[in-house]
Amino acid sequence: MTNAYDIILRPIITEQSMEGVADKKYVFEVAKTAGKSEIKKAVEEIFDVKVQKVNTLNMIGKEKRMGAHPKGRRKNWKKAMVQLKPDSKTIEFFEGMI
Repeated sequence: MTNAYDIILRPIITEQSMEGVADKKYVFEVAKTAGKSEIKKAVEEIFDVKVQKVNTLNMIGKEKRMGAHPKGRRKNWKKAMVQLKPDSKTIEFFEGMI
């Protein structure tokens, strides 16, 4: 059994992801093997909120290169967009970033 902190790796703080905070939509980088139900339980356990819906997306790593060196690639990762229930409290971590 995995720990909730092994499933939720980090929050995604971008302009686009911060637009959804007012509607109680939050974006996280999650473990590649995590399913929607595991992500829902982990967010509810860590932040003590009620999750309504979870959408996931597998992000493909970008190709990068440095000068004449051979091409490299950033790692592939998984993104989860979490929608909280209307009667749920907000996640305090995102409060000061709006």
